Amino acid sequence: MSEYETVIVERKGMVGIVSLNRPEVLNALNSDLCRELFEAVEEINADENIRVAILTGVGRAFSAGADLAEFQEPGGSVIDQLNNVYKPILMAITNAPQPWISAVNGAAAGIGSAFAMCCDLTVMAEDGYIYQAFAAIGLIPDGGATWHLAHTLGRKRAYELIVSGEKVRAQKCLDLGLCNRVVAADDLLEETMSWAQELAGKAPLSLRYAKHALNDAMNNSVGDTISNEAELQHLCITSNDAKEGVMAFIEKRAPNWKGC
Repeated sequence: MSEYETVIVERKGMVGIVSLNRPEVLNALNSDLCRELFEAVEEINADENIRVAILTGVGRAFSAGADLAEFQEPGGSVIDQLNNVYKPILMAITNAPQPWISAVNGAAAGIGSAFAMCCDLTVMAEDGYIYQAFAAIGLIPDGGATWHLAHTLGRKRAYELIVSGEKVRAQKCLDLGLCNRVVAADDLLEETMSWAQELAGKAPLSLRYAKHALNDAMNNSVGDTISNEAELQHLCITSNDAKEGVMAFIEKRAPNWKGC
């Protein structure tokens, strides 16, 4: 296991937790944090003992977005930064073999909101909010935020949130479908961990391939989706876990999932 300075990686049973750890700047993303976050996500994704992962932030915020002080330094372009720094991390979470849950404490602003939204599930503290801060500084959402907002809210609502710069509070996020659960701020990690542990007890292949199927369904026709589901269902139904699931049902016991 690697040692990090700007992230914290923990393992609690079959659940991995990756915490952004620059609380003094509300976990603003700079080059060091991005580099270590990518390494941490890859480390968790490659750990066959981890069935569910959590992404959160230390301190008062999930992430205030990009570190603007570093953003203004000379050298490199925003195209390179978005494609070569942020995109690999976001896609590593999106394409991970296990589900990721974002636990949003305080602000998930700017590209920080993209990291919250790219996770498969989201739990928000009552004081949490998603904030498209870009219009206030003459920019547009990035890191795939427009994709997530449009697919979740529809084009018109997504555009309204972008141009208004509204801080979308946790309860409204829940109402709009931008998060799954809202909990008391003091209970955020405990509640998220409890849910993660519950999910970790489910069949690993079901978790993995349901995520895969949904990711493909977001971009494919219904016909292509049916065919893709058929391929993934074949992988599930021919697995040892499927046999174990049937035997456990017949024997009226909890299944012993192996993920194969």
